[in-house]
Amino acid sequence: MASEDRILNFFPGPSALPEEVLLQAQKEMLNYNGIGYGVMEMSHRSKAFTAINEGAEQNCRQLMNIPNNYEVMFLQGGCCGMFSAVPLNLLREGGSADYVVTGTWSDKAAKEAAKFGKVNMVVPKPDKYIEVPGQSTWTLSDDADYVFYCSNETIGGVEFDFIPQTDKPIVCDMSSNIMTREFDVTKFACIIAGAQKCLGPAGVTMIIIRKDMLSAKVRRKECPEVWNFQNQAKMKSVYNTPPCYSIYVMGLVFNWMVARGGVAHFEKQNDAKAQLFYETMINSDGFYAAIVKEGSRSRVNIPFNVGGGNAVVEKKFVEEALAHGMDGLSGHRSVGGCRASFYNAISLEDVVKLCAFMNDFKKRNC
Repeated sequence: MASEDRILNFFPGPSALPEEVLLQAQKEMLNYNGIGYGVMEMSHRSKAFTAINEGAEQNCRQLMNIPNNYEVMFLQGGCCGMFSAVPLNLLREGGSADYVVTGTWSDKAAKEAAKFGKVNMVVPKPDKYIEVPGQSTWTLSDDADYVFYCSNETIGGVEFDFIPQTDKPIVCDMSSNIMTREFDVTKFACIIAGAQKCLGPAGVTMIIIRKDMLSAKVRRKECPEVWNFQNQAKMKSVYNTPPCYSIYVMGLVFNWMVARGGVAHFEKQNDAKAQLFYETMINSDGFYAAIVKEGSRSRVNIPFNVGGGNAVVEKKFVEEALAHGMDGLSGHRSVGGCRASFYNAISLEDVVKLCAFMNDFKKRNC
């Protein structure tokens, strides 16, 4: 497919990848680096894949400024798998964990953790997830083994603009805003992130964990070896066959990010994209409306209503957007409405095109 045949991809995940990355992967599909075969066919214990794996980790450490007292792993299972792996590795027998539930994914994580120990719900469940409650309203435990939260809820579009203040280890699902803004990794005990939103294709999940959290004394005896963080860190993510091709493409994305100025560059761009999109809604006289409360609105997953939430108008909006070369704008079935996702591979120019379409659609349908 020629470049000009590609359309704008606003899906929330799996989502858009940089075109330069796709072209390089295409070029190397049959013959990687002159070895005569591609990465999909490559042994995970070969020198060639070891170099790919190590290079991806090095660039990840550079992009996020990850200190040496943290391990970086590239595992399988997605964050749904990690919702079990985290308590299996970090929740003591008879222990408890605090979960700050602000949307679908943190709710799923809390329910999964409850299978292995006591879970304290830090905030009451609301009718709708439309904000991050201020930390002054939270009920944190004195004896929690860790505090878990999701920094950006992909479905509901609720994003934290702060890191919780606590003396307990912080575990964060950062799947949908990792590397879209700068984070101080040292504030976290463990970060989990599915790659298929911001970092690469589906299949690989990145784990960043402080080394002192890798304790066999805490890990549950029923923890499968494949999700034993201490074991996987020791084996450099190749205890078993890892998602080799997904790691390779993710490494290409890291190279692409480094070449463009790193996370700081993309944070600036993502702020500009979100500001333009929200301003377009504000200036629409109510034709477009954000669903999440101001102060908790995501920069990268933005759910919104069209025409006062009229389902017929919203369906027309999605259909016409596709006809204009823009896909992935339907809202999640649990939220409704529409949603636009602006990860790093979406440029400011892409969002300018979307906003121009929105203004034109409003004129024709208001």
